[in-house]
Formats: sequence, C-alpha cells, structure tokens
Amino acid sequence: MTEFMDAGFGRSPETVIDDVPVRGTLPDWLEGSLLRNGPGTFQVGGHRYRHWFDGLAMLHRFSIAGGRVSYANRFLETKAWSAARDEGRIAYPEFATDPCRSLFARAMAVFDPQVTDSAKVNIARVAEHFLALAETPIQVEFDPQTLATVGVTGWDTSTFGRMTTVHPHLDEGRHEAINLVTRYGAASQYAFRRVDTSTTDLAATTLATRRVRQPSYIHSFGMSERHLVLVEFPLVVNPVDLLLWRTPYIENFRWRPERGTRFHVFDRATGAHVRTVRGPTFFAFHHVNAFDHLTPDGRVDEVVVDLVAYDDAAVIEAFYLHRLEEPDSRIPPGTLRRYRVSLAGPARDAEGEELCGTGIELPSLDYARMNTSPEHRYVYGVGLSGERGFYDELVKIDIAARSSARWSAPGCYPGEGVFAGRPGRTAEDDGVVLSVVLDAPRGTSFLLVLDAATFTEVARAELPHPVLFGYHGQFYDDVAGPGGAPAR
Repeated sequence: MTEFMDAGFGRSPETVIDDVPVRGTLPDWLEGSLLRNGPGTFQVGGHRYRHWFDGLAMLHRFSIAGGRVSYANRFLETKAWSAARDEGRIAYPEFATDPCRSLFARAMAVFDPQVTDSAKVNIARVAEHFLALAETPIQVEFDPQTLATVGVTGWDTSTFGRMTTVHPHLDEGRHEAINLVTRYGAASQYAFRRVDTSTTDLAATTLATRRVRQPSYIHSFGMSERHLVLVEFPLVVNPVDLLLWRTPYIENFRWRPERGTRFHVFDRATGAHVRTVRGPTFFAFHHVNAFDHLTPDGRVDEVVVDLVAYDDAAVIEAFYLHRLEEPDSRIPPGTLRRYRVSLAGPARDAEGEELCGTGIELPSLDYARMNTSPEHRYVYGVGLSGERGFYDELVKIDIAARSSARWSAPGCYPGEGVFAGRPGRTAEDDGVVLSVVLDAPRGTSFLLVLDAATFTEVARAELPHPVLFGYHGQFYDDVAGPGGAPAR
C-alpha cells in the first residue's frame, strides 16, 4: 500500500493540542476556528470500509488567535460510532459499505431499515446551531468549542426513504437555510426544505416539490438571488431497489446517458416551478455559484450555473479504496463549467462552456460576499498533478482571466481550501486559504495558510499525527477554542 493510503485512509487518534508549532507568521488579523469534518477511521475491528465516502465521522477544530494555533479532534458520538466501539463491527449502512449482518438480519432490514447517523461530510451553522451533515436527512448538533455531540435533528419529518444534499444554502440577509431532500417511494419527489434562521428553532417547512419517477443522485444544488436550481444528472435509481437496500446505497444507481441532464428551476420566493430545460449529459458533485442574468428592464432572462463537472459518473468508482490502491490508479479530473439556463422565450437546451481546463474538486469561494453574485471571480479547490493517485495540489481559478494558480509540495495531499477574508476587505481575494494537508512520507498533517491573492504559503501549523482525507469545513471568525484564544 502506498504512503498516502496508509496515512490518509487509516485512523486519526483523538487528541487535544493547546499550542501547535507554527512555521512562518500567521496574519495578525486572522482569528477564529476552522471546523472540519470527515472520516476518523476506515477500520472497525477486523472490518474495513470500502469507499472514501464511508468511515466514522470525526470533527476537527483549528483555533487561531494572536499568531498561535490550538487543535482538537473528536469522533462524533453517534449510534454508528457506539456500535463500532462496543461491538467491534460496522453496524450501519454507509455510502458504499453494507453493515456486517447475518442473512436473517439482512432480510429483516427491509422492514426496519437502519440509516447511518455518521454525519461526516460537511458542517453548517443553522439558526445558531452547529451541525454535522450527512447525505441522510440526519443532522448531528455539536458544541464547536468542545466538539461534544449535543443531539440529532433532521431536514425532514421522517428519515425513512430520505436523502439530502450536504450543501444547504445559507442566506443571513433573508434569515433562511434551504436544503434539498429526495423522498424515495412509489411516488418519489424532490423537496426543497427551508429553516427560518431568525429563531433558534430548526423545524423545516416545504418550499417547493417536484415528482420524479427515477430520482437522481444529487450532492448539491444551485441558488441565485431569485431562483433555486436542481440539476438532475442521469445517474438514477429505481426507488424500490433503494428501499430494499440489498446492496450499498450508491450501487443501486445506474448511469443512463441517453436521458441527458435536466435543469429544474424554481422561484425562490414562492416555490413555483419556473421551467425545466434539458442539457448535455454530464455529472457533478458540487455547485460553485449561480446568478440571475437581468435584462435592462430588470427581468431575469436566464440563470447562470457554475459547477465542477465530469463527462460521466466514473469518478465515484475511482474512490473505492481497492481502486485507489492500484499502482496505476487515476482519478478523473473535474473542470469548472458554466451552463446558461434560458427562462425567457421558447424553451431551448442549456448551453455549457468550460471556464478553465484546470482540474478541480471540492470547490469553495468567498461565500458570504460572492454567492449569487455575477461579479464572482475566484474559485479555490484541490487538483490533480497527474503524478500521484490522489488530490495532490491546491488550485485557484480566476474565472475572468480563465487562468489558474497552483500550490503543491513533495509527498503532500491537501484537503479542501477554505477562504477566510481579511476584515474590511474590498478585493475578493484579500485573505487566506486554509487547507489541512497530509504529509504522507512523514505520516503527519499540517494546517496550511496561503495568501489568497498570491497563492503562496505564509505559514503552517504542524500536527504530530495524520488527519485522514476528509471533505468539507467552515471557518468562523467568531468561534474560539476552549477558554478563548490558544495558550501563549
């Protein structure tokens, strides 16, 4: 097994480090906490999870203040985690791994399905609650200072036959959080669910629905100032197969390229269906941004959707651990593409273009200031140099210039780049990009701090152990570690 497999798909020890050694100089304005989510182990007893999107959830907190860094991590204390600890087995179905069950137990699971609560994919603050998110509708609340698990809630009133995206859209100005739920059944439907974040109540109401015969696998969705955009890729499932759950979740889906891609657009204020437009066949995990194009008299004639797209869904297969172990393993690169969805005049197919040929995944932006804005210019993410079998560089794409910048280091594998902006900034890239990087030869990880404008390293905080390959996180400038600032 290669070094990056040993270190990136093994196990991270639970630990607290009050003063992490820092190389370089952190900006004096940079204060707050990077909260990050992902698997904490891929091994339970004698059993191994099968896919990068499996594993038991672990939270990480890097707190920064006064040029110092503190760190803590902790497994999310869920039923899946408790069963693994107490029984030494994988007890709940994951994205591509079935639990270790007898034939009788598998048969009975049809009548009493157990949905994993290992919420390991993303983090969001909704109505002042910090939530760990998964593709199941279960949200696990946690304390951002101690990382202790607080309780469980959900985007929908039922967890049976439900899946959600892990990228809810948050709009502080309108005091709302919106997510997409797919409800599987004899009459399946997509449902946009909304939470009023002006209160502390997490109860969601339905904003819009659309019936569907064969639902698509959908990881995220688009939101502009006036619209919600559901992009339905031709990776689809027969709901009966999924409800019986005879095979792991994702293995029930089938690639049907002849269907093409469908863009469903809804009015964000009323929930009314505006238009469905066909597009070319492609697949995507992550939306980047969406914005409305206005006519001179203020009408919206099209919605512009930016996302990281692939020609097909083969990238999912590439993330099986046995595939990543192969010497010639290669992950298909996604590219930043733009699709224009016409809302005026006769319906016509969505038009697409590639904004930059640089491979990118786990895209992020200055969400607070640039989400839904047509002025949005910079996208940060991980990339593939082509020399190794996993994401081994950070990239910054300049949409206006159609160019890119890169950061890499020998033997290093960076995670998602999270933008943290300088207070009072006017330039979009005035800030830093934070990434948790695995140093495979050393078997350790470090928090990398890049100047967002120049995309050069300014500092790193070095941990004595590895942080496994994870997915998403958020930086909060108003969240400190226990006791406030890190120890001096």
